[in-house]
Amino acid sequence: MKLFLMIGSLMAFLFVALGAFGAHALKPKLEATGHLETWNTGVQYHMIHSVAIIAVAILIQQLGASGLLYGAGWAFFIGILIFSGSLYVLSLTGISVLGAITPIGGLAFLAGWVMLFIAALSL
Repeated sequence: MKLFLMIGSLMAFLFVALGAFGAHALKPKLEATGHLETWNTGVQYHMIHSVAIIAVAILIQQLGASGLLYGAGWAFFIGILIFSGSLYVLSLTGISVLGAITPIGGLAFLAGWVMLFIAALSL
């Protein structure tokens, strides 16, 4: 529980910092390359899944530890790293091949939501 609360809080801090950095410091560069929307998509999914990780920490505290809840938390974290991370790097570098790994992060997000759903069924 503590680990996911720490990870979720750190991820939330990073999404605020990266969102502000993109909106202010990087905006001219990202607009010039057409990657501002890509950056913002990464930040949006980063934000949603940071909150999801914190929710998993709370659920573990309230309901007790379960493999499904732990799996969901890790899937959300891996999704942030791969999905949002690849969009950030793509936005900054223009290396379009990174778009090929972005869906892997999306699959991690989906897996996390499925595990959370299955955990809810067992209540």
